[in-house]
Order: sequence, then C-alpha cells, then structure tokens
Amino acid sequence: MASGTAKGAIRGTARGWPAPAKLNLTLRIVGRRADGYHLLQTLFQFLDHGDELHLTVRPDGQIHLLTPVPGVAAEANLVVRAARRLQEATGCRLGVDLRLDKRLPQGGGLGGGSSDAATTLVALNRLWGTGLGEDELAALGLALGADVPVFVRGRAAWGEGVGERLTPVTVPECWFLVLTPPCVVTTADVFRHPELTRNSPSIKIADFLAGDARNDCLNVVREAYPPVARAMAWLDGFATARLTGTGACVFASFSSRDEAEAIRLQAPADLPGFVARGLNQSPLLERLASV
Repeated sequence: MASGTAKGAIRGTARGWPAPAKLNLTLRIVGRRADGYHLLQTLFQFLDHGDELHLTVRPDGQIHLLTPVPGVAAEANLVVRAARRLQEATGCRLGVDLRLDKRLPQGGGLGGGSSDAATTLVALNRLWGTGLGEDELAALGLALGADVPVFVRGRAAWGEGVGERLTPVTVPECWFLVLTPPCVVTTADVFRHPELTRNSPSIKIADFLAGDARNDCLNVVREAYPPVARAMAWLDGFATARLTGTGACVFASFSSRDEAEAIRLQAPADLPGFVARGLNQSPLLERLASV
C-alpha cells in the first residue's frame, strides 16, 4: 500500500467532489444472520442530486472538519472516520481540511452519510496518492456502513447480503420526484420493529425488472411516521409512490423532468422535495477521471 507524502500529493481544487443520493428501487428482507444483521435484496440507483465535498490536502497529518454538524462530534462524523480509516490503513502522513455542503436530509433513506464517507475515501485515495484499488476501498467502506461500498464502486447494482454483495445492473434512467417528509427515520428502530417482515422469498433481478419492486419496510414506516404516510398518500394521487430504504423519503418515477417538476410545484408546503434523474453511473466516477 502506498503512503502519501506532501511531495507526491495532489492538492484539492475549488471544484467539489459529488456525494450523490441513491434510491432503493426495491428492498426485500429475506432473512437474518446469527449476529442480528438482516439479509437483504435491493437495487441501488444513483441520483444527479446530493451532497458535495471540498477537500484541501494538509502536510501535517491533521484532519479538520470545517463544517461540523450540530450535536455530532467531529470524530463521529462519517467523513472524518473515513479519512482516519484511510490514513490508518495506508500509513499516510498527510491530512485534509474537509468542507461538506450538506443537501441530503438526515434519516431520509437517500444514503447521504454513506455517500459522504465513500466520496471521502475515493477522493483522498487520489489526492493523497495512497494507491488503493476499488476492492480495497470498498472493504474499508464496509466497516463504516453497509451502503458505503456501492457508493465507492459507483455503479447501479443489485445488492444482497447486508447490501455489500453487488452485481452491476443497467436499469432505465427515469426522472424522479423525491419528497422529503419533515421527520427523521432511524434505521435501527425500523429493523428492530416486531412487525417488520423478515422472511420474504428471494427473487431474481429479472423478477424486479418484471415489476416486483416492493419495500418490506413500508408498512412499518408508514404506521410509525405519519408524515411519511401523508407523503405516500399525496404522491400516490399522481403515480405509484415508493419508499427508499427505511425512509423517510418517498419517490415516484416520471417520463420527463417537466412532468415531475409540474407535480412538485403542486405539493403542499409541508412536503418539500426535489426532482432528479436516475443514474446508472455515479457522478463521482466522472469527477475521479478528471483529476
């Protein structure tokens, strides 16, 4: 493994590094491991909307988060943890100043924290010159969260296991209206819920493509979080509303940006949202190729 030095590092530029949102186009819980982790089948697709990271390499090895999150210690933030993990794994002596432009809601099921961590790993691996391959970065990311590897790899994928066994897929790149109900859904609480379905039969990718796109978390989340239930009911008046991950965000697909925007403009004031294009390749890969 390479150890970056100040001489060999690439300094960060004014242009940011994208940390895109994801949607779970389906989410099935097909079992449970002995350690309590749930076994899933899901399909991840990226959006052309998300957070953005700005990184400036430091020669002194210090890691500074310039945009702290209220109530969250800097060392607990996933971007700081990702930078530390890369330092420790490679023996890198460089540091970084991190500025995070946060656009994705916490507890929304859009993967914001996982995407931020993945972008930190991928970007610093290049900027620090640490030279890890994709598989090594994905393995580091898995220790930070089950969704981090798909963001590291940057390709739409069918996920199994706890979400880390990934098979790249190509699915239609639809336009989505994503509603962000004003609540925070805690994934751990959803997975602990006694009414959660945990024994769905496994399916094949072809079954999803034929229309089997349910989310086993939907009934629990809709019952426990009234704002999610309201968002689902409102969006269902225009198209089939779906839950991403454990929520809180809900989404529906449309054939054009204009159609999705027209419906977004009709949404009640307490149901904010955004329109984004589904992507089979993460914008992070394009940014990486430009450095």
